[in-house]
Amino acid sequence: MILETVEEFAAALPPYRAICGLDLGTVTIGVAVSDGMRTVATPLETIKRKKFTLDAEALLAIIAKRDLAGIVLGLPLNMDGTEGPRVQSTRAFARNLSRLTDVPITYWDERLSTVAAERALLEADTSRKRRDEVIDHVAAGYILQGMLDRLRHLGA
Repeated sequence: MILETVEEFAAALPPYRAICGLDLGTVTIGVAVSDGMRTVATPLETIKRKKFTLDAEALLAIIAKRDLAGIVLGLPLNMDGTEGPRVQSTRAFARNLSRLTDVPITYWDERLSTVAAERALLEADTSRKRRDEVIDHVAAGYILQGMLDRLRHLGA
């Protein structure tokens, strides 16, 4: 089930269960998870993309293992707020994933999440090699934290 608004997503979530954030790239999928109280996002891992069925299998395994209650997909809007080909690709991924799970799925504007993640890693004096390894799931953490902050503001 894909929910277009934060309010609908919040209403669909059971209390005290973690959710995950995804930074969907063409080569990798960054994954971050929240705590059960949905206050803190923690980068978890980066999945190397192969084909949709294998990518979905890996994601659904994480969701099942951690008993996650919702999925937040980063929506790569253009800087002017318009939707380009990457947004269409993300929406298609969400549609395909929603056919395989009943876990609610929503979107979060991910503009500048990778830039923020890169800046944080640079400030932490992370090596270039290590940044390349972790950037996607750190960006997923930024996406998820944005949603968690919004949910908390709603009182959800």
